[in-house]
Amino acid sequence: MHNHSNAPQPVATQPNRYRQIWAAGMWDNNIVLKQSLALCPLLAVTSSATNGLGLGLATMVVMVAANLLTSLAQGIISKAVRIPANIIIIATLVTLIDALLNAWLHPLHKVLGLFIPLIVTNCAILGRVESFASKSAALPSMLDGLAMGLGFTWVLTMLGGIREVIGSGTLFANASLLLGQHFAFLETTVIPEYRGLLLVILPPGGFLILGAVLAIKQKTEQVLAERRAVAAAEVTGAQS
Repeated sequence: MHNHSNAPQPVATQPNRYRQIWAAGMWDNNIVLKQSLALCPLLAVTSSATNGLGLGLATMVVMVAANLLTSLAQGIISKAVRIPANIIIIATLVTLIDALLNAWLHPLHKVLGLFIPLIVTNCAILGRVESFASKSAALPSMLDGLAMGLGFTWVLTMLGGIREVIGSGTLFANASLLLGQHFAFLETTVIPEYRGLLLVILPPGGFLILGAVLAIKQKTEQVLAERRAVAAAEVTGAQS
């Protein structure tokens, strides 16, 4: 009789890997909250939730496509030219996104301005392409790009929403103009007849709100870690 209890089970562990990739992108290794990357567009663009959502979605599309193309090309690109080749892939994708936004969402393109071409210099994208996609299969690479992109998008949107509500009393203002009529339902006046607080909308206000968000994240992780430690101690005590 052969004992197969210790045999590897790739089919069973694959969903766990996908969950880890998703959790890393959305929270554990979030581009902004954990890695503190892409802060320049984060602080400059997130004067409103609409702007943050627009830039976040554009960045997410680039991340997913760049990860996929890099994964598919890993067998034909040598290590000596891998980084320049990855930069060319990212730059090509950003150029396409820039042209599409200019053609179909021109008002949003005008608002985001230089920060769309600057997606090429976003070290988070090159970092994921180099550290993950160049060494992984296509499906995990796409999931990693999607998770990291969505993680970046929700932070941009949340930060922009907080700054917009405190700064002007609205939420997703001009969404129908910048993103299209399908997003008109997002436009909300949170505080009617509110005069606003200009400091929060300006870049210094972005630093203040981001610092508060990071502090909340750290405190949340600390509380969760303490609860896990207590639960583990209770289980250990019950077993003993």
